Amino acid sequence: MPHVLPEIYVRRVGMDARRAYLFAGSLRFPCVLGRAGRSWSKREGDGATPIGSMPVRRLWWRADKVKRPRTSLPMRPISEHDLWCDAPADRNYNRHIRSPYQASHEKMRRADDMYDLVLELGWNERPCIKGRGSAIFLHVARPGFRPTEGCVALRRTDLEKLLPWIGPETRVVVE
Repeated sequence: MPHVLPEIYVRRVGMDARRAYLFAGSLRFPCVLGRAGRSWSKREGDGATPIGSMPVRRLWWRADKVKRPRTSLPMRPISEHDLWCDAPADRNYNRHIRSPYQASHEKMRRADDMYDLVLELGWNERPCIKGRGSAIFLHVARPGFRPTEGCVALRRTDLEKLLPWIGPETRVVVE
């Protein structure tokens, strides 16, 4: 396993605010950001990727679709009951929850391939501020490399290459 990197950087390049590159040591991968680009003042539903330094908490993966990834991160397979609360008024806002759940949430087990590999980023967590944004992940890009709702997304093959370089001490720095 390669040496784990302390930081990986996401830097916008060019005129399109939704496109960037992820730099991890000598590796460089194109990535896509939120539909509203980046923001210093992230708000729930604004479509922006938050600017800042975020720890990588764990890797979620679809064990029914993807072989166990190589990484030193804590890992958790995604089940049909795994959700992420995105309701600012709910007591579990910006947290993993399990179904059934009444408040607004995002399903972690998606019909598309975007969450086949998902890095949970430590955004808006300690303390969690209601409405400051939830479910900020680094995940597989949509077909056509279309923008996210506020996450960072890479091609699946690039994310697979990156995983061995990421550990519990790694931070994702969006500039």
